[in-house]
Amino acid sequence: MNGQTPGSPALNGITPVQQMISSCSGALLTSLLVTPLDVVKTRLQAQNNPLGKGKYFVYCNGLMDHICVCENGRGWYKAAGQFKGTFDAFYKIVCCEGITALWSGLPPTLAMAVPATVIYFTCYDQLCAALRARMGERSQEAPLLAGAIARVGSATVISPLELIRTKLQSQKQSYGELTSLIRSVVQAEGWWSLWRGLGPTLLRDVPFSAMYWYNYERGKNWLCQWYNTREPTFTITFISGAGSGSIAAIVTLPFDVVKTRRQVELGELQAKNLSGPVSSSTFSIMKKIVAHDGFRGLFAGFFPRLIKVAPACAIMISSYEFGKAFFRKHNQERILPQVHSTNT
Repeated sequence: MNGQTPGSPALNGITPVQQMISSCSGALLTSLLVTPLDVVKTRLQAQNNPLGKGKYFVYCNGLMDHICVCENGRGWYKAAGQFKGTFDAFYKIVCCEGITALWSGLPPTLAMAVPATVIYFTCYDQLCAALRARMGERSQEAPLLAGAIARVGSATVISPLELIRTKLQSQKQSYGELTSLIRSVVQAEGWWSLWRGLGPTLLRDVPFSAMYWYNYERGKNWLCQWYNTREPTFTITFISGAGSGSIAAIVTLPFDVVKTRRQVELGELQAKNLSGPVSSSTFSIMKKIVAHDGFRGLFAGFFPRLIKVAPACAIMISSYEFGKAFFRKHNQERILPQVHSTNT
């Protein structure tokens, strides 16, 4: 017998459903731990540069960037507050607004961030295993290709949902009104109108994912050799995730600067009409930034992006790998008695 039984795991000792559960739990944990960092960052930015009513800002829950509308000069929070710095902001928000204020704005964004993460991580694992089996001597490059394809798939699925969420949040429309509006826009402009703004998102996220997974797999393998272990530990995956996430974040930062600017503009545009031209192409915006601020302008927000992306990547991948290891061990313990009884 080959040790396989009907319904036994087919990929790396675990099933696709178990991969989905692992990525879902990792996504929730990442959001819970990383969201307070972005809440404080957003509050500090709003204090220095107050937003007018109806303006948009980018909010991140550790998994995805989301467009949020500013109401009455504020975002989703109730009190303005005056903060002297990061730690002072943490302290005053908890004391004056309660500890739950550190997770303000999280529930609405999880509705898309968790499914997107589940699609992304599960597709990556499935694609990477399939590509490695077919690429032979070039199997080390499989994570590069699998990461890029998986990101394209998840971003394409989620893009129309983000548009719908932005519209619901900005104009407080019912689902019936929104359905009628979207149907009329699709009839007038075609289905492609639901994916407006996807291009700039892919320009940043696809290179990020390709570099992230390639460096993560290489770093993980190197650390396993360094510590002389066959299976990566939680520490190894955490360090590999943080390191690869940092490298990818730095390299793709210019695209992030452009994408954020276009995303805010596009969010305001979609909230009004779900239609209309965007001011410039990605590279045209880059030229304007360089002309106005120099090349340093393309790397604006370097440190805030780094301290947000590195822990998010580390927490997500280490918790995901921990979940897979748990299910793999569970499956082995369940299958071994069946194999033993079959052989006897």
